[in-house]
Amino acid sequence: MSRPSTGEKRRCGWSSLDDPLYRSYHDVEWGVPVHDDRKLFEFLVLEAAQAGLSWYTVLRKRESFRKAFDGFDPAKVSRYTDGKIRSLLANPGIIRNELKIRSAVQNAKAFLKVQDEFGTFDSYIWRFVGGEPKANKWASLKQIPASTAESNEMSRDLIGRGFRFVGPTICYAHMQATGMVNDHVVGCFRHAEVRRMSP
Repeated sequence: MSRPSTGEKRRCGWSSLDDPLYRSYHDVEWGVPVHDDRKLFEFLVLEAAQAGLSWYTVLRKRESFRKAFDGFDPAKVSRYTDGKIRSLLANPGIIRNELKIRSAVQNAKAFLKVQDEFGTFDSYIWRFVGGEPKANKWASLKQIPASTAESNEMSRDLIGRGFRFVGPTICYAHMQATGMVNDHVVGCFRHAEVRRMSP
């Protein structure tokens, strides 16, 4: 937890990077419950892209990813050809890792199958936390786990459905980002705000 100056809001220590984009992500988006399927697919793509890298690296390229991946429309991404993949590999605005790009295409196909089975991806993915956010009460960043029983179960199920780059740690990062868990530390001003967004 970073020590704020007088009058400054207290935030999770990881958001202390002096960058407006990063700070805004923490203050506005991270941990807010997401129930929009396209947004959930976006985070699946971005979390997979992050593997082995920092979230800040991904966040700076997010708009380029959005343009390159047709607004994260899973139906369009599922139809990407080898030619399209080659063009993405030549795009300096995104993370040019062929395995990650091909995983996005495969995950789009698997995503559509989940929608067919459950009606929405939202209905499927939120089952892993019983349909509502898990309100954690961490005092410090050191207490926050890299994975949990829920993210382990999610990972196993996603892999069984053909998804790639969905290990337990990536799944937990996805849960944190989309508000399935509230992992703002209790001293952060967003902890209470996000908690009030829960049903």
